[in-house]
Amino acid sequence: MIRCMLFISLLLHSTLAQKQPPESSTTKWLTLSGEQPLVIARGGFSGLFPESSSFANQIAISTGLADVVVSCNLQLTKDGIGVCLPDVRIDNSTTISSIYPKGQKSYNVNGQDLRGWFTLDYTSDQLLNNVTLTQNIYSRSSLFDGQLPISTVEDVTGVKPPKFWLNVQYDSFYNQHKLSPAAYIEATTKHIIINYLSSPEIGFLKTISGKVNKLKTKLVFQFLSPDQVEPTTNQKYSSILQNLATVKSFASGILVPKEYIWPVNSNGYLGAPTSLVADAHKQGLEVYASGFANDIPASYNYSYDPTAEYVQFVDNSQFSVDGVFTDFPPTASEAIACFAHNKNGSKPRKGSALIISNNGASGIYPGCTDLAYQQAVEDGADIIDCSVQLSKDGVPFCLASADLTGDTTALVQFMDRKAVIPEIQQEIGVFSFALTWSEIQTVKPQIVSPFGNSSILRNPANKNKGKFLTLLEFLDFAKAKAVSGVLINIENAAYLASKQGLDIISTVTSALANATFDKQSTQQVLIQSDDTSVLSKFKDIPTYKRVLRIKEKIGDAPKPSVDEIKKYADAVTIPRSSIVIVSDFFTVELTNVVKELHAANLSIYVDHLRNEYVTLAFDYFSDPIVEIATYVQAIEVDGFLTDYPGTASKYMRCPCTDTDPKANVPYPILPAEAGSLLSLIPPEIQPPAQAPAAPLEAKDIVDPPLPPVAKVNESGVAGGPAEPTGSSALANAANVGLSLVAVMVLSLLYLGR
Repeated sequence: MIRCMLFISLLLHSTLAQKQPPESSTTKWLTLSGEQPLVIARGGFSGLFPESSSFANQIAISTGLADVVVSCNLQLTKDGIGVCLPDVRIDNSTTISSIYPKGQKSYNVNGQDLRGWFTLDYTSDQLLNNVTLTQNIYSRSSLFDGQLPISTVEDVTGVKPPKFWLNVQYDSFYNQHKLSPAAYIEATTKHIIINYLSSPEIGFLKTISGKVNKLKTKLVFQFLSPDQVEPTTNQKYSSILQNLATVKSFASGILVPKEYIWPVNSNGYLGAPTSLVADAHKQGLEVYASGFANDIPASYNYSYDPTAEYVQFVDNSQFSVDGVFTDFPPTASEAIACFAHNKNGSKPRKGSALIISNNGASGIYPGCTDLAYQQAVEDGADIIDCSVQLSKDGVPFCLASADLTGDTTALVQFMDRKAVIPEIQQEIGVFSFALTWSEIQTVKPQIVSPFGNSSILRNPANKNKGKFLTLLEFLDFAKAKAVSGVLINIENAAYLASKQGLDIISTVTSALANATFDKQSTQQVLIQSDDTSVLSKFKDIPTYKRVLRIKEKIGDAPKPSVDEIKKYADAVTIPRSSIVIVSDFFTVELTNVVKELHAANLSIYVDHLRNEYVTLAFDYFSDPIVEIATYVQAIEVDGFLTDYPGTASKYMRCPCTDTDPKANVPYPILPAEAGSLLSLIPPEIQPPAQAPAAPLEAKDIVDPPLPPVAKVNESGVAGGPAEPTGSSALANAANVGLSLVAVMVLSLLYLGR
């Protein structure tokens, strides 16, 4: 009962998103009809729940556009009942192999020998009363497995989807075993409406043509991969594609893999579009594209923003498909309703959160390069950032870390300068202050995936593009582009002063003064540091906003700690994990940290957001837009750092950010409700509760005064190592062991790239 009530709560929350486009809209689409493209939910919301489950179907309807179409892949049971399952073999999408372990059989299906469990070997009673559904894509959550029964066709239509699509992929196979999908459909259409009926078999479509009312039911021919053979004609689908006039004689539309329309080359980038949509439209055929899923990497052109891919197919100067088949209907809905035909967007509403770049647009170009900053500005960043590093000869420049090995090719060129500096990091590195600026200029920037050896790569074509900027060049760029402001991040000040004889505080202060940022209020200046003593050095410049960066995950911000922060800072940058508690990729609850900091009139910036679905909780639907909406609308942060400012800007400037039910928006993009998705999972199989993060302690906030700038001797040594203390030392453990062999392996990996 409790799960039922929680499910109803989730439905009510998501149903707020379902809204018809305003009647006054005069938008003209390049679809065949000129109407808005359809969103077809493949098996309901199959990107989150087992395909065609009750959860998948109902949440698809409540989170999609008002005319969302719910699809079902038809399979027939031994007694001729139609059930909705993704494939003729059902062991990958149900628990049947554990319920009937001896039921495995082999069949020839359209010329291919397949072994597994098949619906035609079981009665509807056996399947519906004993077998439950599982997620058939293993990268998705398995916590809903075994919880939901198989759905019949009538179950799906019973939840009253606005439109219903039935796909019949194995007509020939079932007829060989004396089961007729055509007869089943003929009987079924007497009491339910099938709006779309598709099949990859020409024979089936010709047979069914005289048995359905084509004014109510559109027949759609499904193209499989080009080299597969259509069973009726024994022609390859690539050959049939050349004769669309013949297809028009038995179908009103075609369903094709998206690559038929917009191919992706072997390097992972978009090629030129084919003429398929235009050719089909000339024949009077509607075109539906399949294969859309937020959690399956597409072209690098989309920068891991799934809405960008939908827009590519529905809003370009050449064509629009008539519908998209997707595992994530809310994302397709927001793309069509909010981002298509909205390229210029509108200004964000007053009081909107600041978009702060994270090393520029570092998801698209190497971080802190001229190209990354240029992209960030073009993409709509409000604030661009520079983490200041110093070269051996004291030149300040922008780079994410003092260690050059992550974002440059320095390890290959300067292995002899490698060192272990426990005050800065545990690992061995090549540090900026060990190289002169002229030496640093010889290394190349590089994009490195933040996900290690994962297949989730970032824009390989831009891997080594761009050049690094000095702090002065960065400030001149910011003034020339008239951005809203700059964020200057300062770290390692104590070490640089005491061990390297470098005064980063004076260097930054002088650079800002020389660029007159201290004498104007047009552009904001945010001075960020994890060291309160650094922030103290800027307290006498009222135009600067001081930001304390708390890198560690905290579970609470007690008033004594907040009061201590107020002595040094006007704002706080905290990680996502200090705001939203996540367990096994499910949000659990929100902490009170934001409320506690806001109560003290401290601004809050989130560090930091990325587009890649592997960083997103399931509650965000593998859609970075939903995560942004959650932080902006539900949590009400004052800004966020992001590797992809363009995605954030697109959301902030779209017409769908107002969730007021009275607002006339085409499709309100709703924030995730922390814990609501997890509540649908029985408590006994939920991920174990995590120990709460430690609260922020006042003693961990205040750092020791900065040491005087040491005089460095001829060998570049300024005394023994300092012991890390204070808040900036929390993350610096003393484990610094890294063998020469490991370094050699690492350098070989860089050479291989």
